[in-house]
Amino acid sequence: QVQLVESGGGLVQAGGSLRLSCAASRNIFSRSAMGWYRQAPGKQRELVAAFTSGGSTNYADSVKGRFTISRDNAKSTVYLQMNSLKPEDTAVYYCNARGLVIYWGQGTQVTVSS
Repeated sequence: QVQLVESGGGLVQAGGSLRLSCAASRNIFSRSAMGWYRQAPGKQRELVAAFTSGGSTNYADSVKGRFTISRDNAKSTVYLQMNSLKPEDTAVYYCNARGLVIYWGQGTQVTVSS
């Protein structure tokens, strides 16, 4: 059973924007700190943005000021608004839920052309 369903990836030109969505099961969403990670070819998976268990947010330095993580509790959905995209943002983006159990989404490809 798929617990996290991502959407919103695609191909965009540098300077453009995309919004990723991750719909979680209500049970997981209410018991987890949600976040986004990414993995570029040949590189390790890295944190992009995440909520802490206390509700604050953390961002990778490389995306600060360009990306915004948000959530809709009523929809059990977390979003990643990505603006001013750069070719180096190209990666597979994964939704992550961290609680007593860690869940990962299937990933969505984001490709930024120069």
